[in-house]
Amino acid sequence: MTFRSRPLLDLAHRVQECQLRLPGVCQGHSEHGCEPAHSNQQRHGKGMGYKADDFYHAAACHACHAELDQGRRFTKSDKREFWQAGWERTMALYFKNGWLRVVE
Repeated sequence: MTFRSRPLLDLAHRVQECQLRLPGVCQGHSEHGCEPAHSNQQRHGKGMGYKADDFYHAAACHACHAELDQGRRFTKSDKREFWQAGWERTMALYFKNGWLRVVE
């Protein structure tokens, strides 16, 4: 079962600093908010014609998001590493800002 949550994805639009930070690509600041860049890894639910679960997204500027999905500057391994670091920064930012929390 695939996890989908529009409110979770919408959190990326609140972030103005790209969390992917691809070298030579990143625009850094996104005045109108970032885009949710889903993981391209099968272990996160990515498949033929399927996006990964919505939980697995990083807040990215448009340039980084496009390079992650269609670009050829980096190897698949490099993209996985960049995405993982961006995802970790994104989730930490969501929790630190109180936008995402654990309900007890």
